[in-house]
This record gives sequence, structure tokens and C-alpha cells, in this order.
Amino acid sequence: ALAGEGKTFFAMNVALSIAMELGASALLVEGDILKPAVMSRLGLPQRRGLLDLLTDPKLDASDVMLRTNVPKLSLLPAGSRSMQSTELLASARMGEFLDELATRYRDRIIVFDAPPLLQTSEAQVLAARAGQVVVVVEAGRTSAAAFSQAMDTLESCPVVMTALNKSKESNTNMVYGYNADSMYAEAQGVA
Repeated sequence: ALAGEGKTFFAMNVALSIAMELGASALLVEGDILKPAVMSRLGLPQRRGLLDLLTDPKLDASDVMLRTNVPKLSLLPAGSRSMQSTELLASARMGEFLDELATRYRDRIIVFDAPPLLQTSEAQVLAARAGQVVVVVEAGRTSAAAFSQAMDTLESCPVVMTALNKSKESNTNMVYGYNADSMYAEAQGVA
């Protein structure tokens, strides 16, 4: 919903986790085009990327995708800033590009680091094109009203999930496992 809730950290870790799975590859797209953070967090300079692909029909996705030292993880930077970023993300060219990614890179799960839902229109445009949306919510900070408003903006999206981030709470009485001791704990109401 808001900036600072951990969406970039979450997106980076989801993409990395997918890339570490057998038989799965990931493409992390720096979709927060107003305040891109993925490249800088990885210690890399900004370079051509998504917005450049949308404005220059001569560019190919492979021209701007970056390989990483994780064999099945690729990056697509945000690219050059544009005053028409919302229009570009909502354009027919963006739809064509997403279709191209889906057919050309069938082996990859595409993860977008999108801007905060309540602070930009770009986030809603990207969410409308996504198969699944994860709303990252910061524990103890995001108000119920902000969370509700963010979820309302996604009511037309087919699959919306949430992730609670930065929680300091822990329940040391919780037990999880697949052995006899954990079955006993569950029966005692601990787990």
C-alpha cells in the first residue's frame, strides 16, 4: 500500500527463491519505474530496461535483460525515466511485450517489483496485467484503512495474496514438524 513496507526486498527474495527451485527460472522486473531500487540494492548502475523497450521498437528483451550469478535468475531494469510511464505501462506495446515474455521465456516466472499501490497509478496498471498480486503489508505500521483501500484497488485482479512483513512477534509455543513429538504437541493444543 505504502512506500517502505518491504516490497522490493520481498520481490527480490521471491525471485531468488524461485530461481533456486529445480525446474524453475525467474525474471525480476524492476517495475517501480518512478523509484527503482532493485539495481541499486544489488550494487549495479541503472541502465536501459523496461521503459526503453516500450519506447524503442528496435530493442529486443534480450538486449536489456541481465544475467546474474544465480544461474536461473535474470533481471530487467526499469530503464530510462519517462513522463509517460503510466501510459507506457498501459499501452498495447506493454501487452505485446508481456505476451512475448510469456511465449519466448516459458520457463520463467516473472516477478515485478511494482510501486506502492496507494501512491502511484503505475502500480494499479501493472496489477491489472498480472496473473497474481502479492500485497506486502508492514506489521505494526500499515493502517487497516490503508490496507483496505489498497485491497479495494485490486478487486478486479484474479488472485490477490498478502504477505505480512517486518513482524517482530514470535510465538515460541508453536511447534511444527512431522514426527511423533509434534503430533503429541498438536494433540495438546500447542501447535
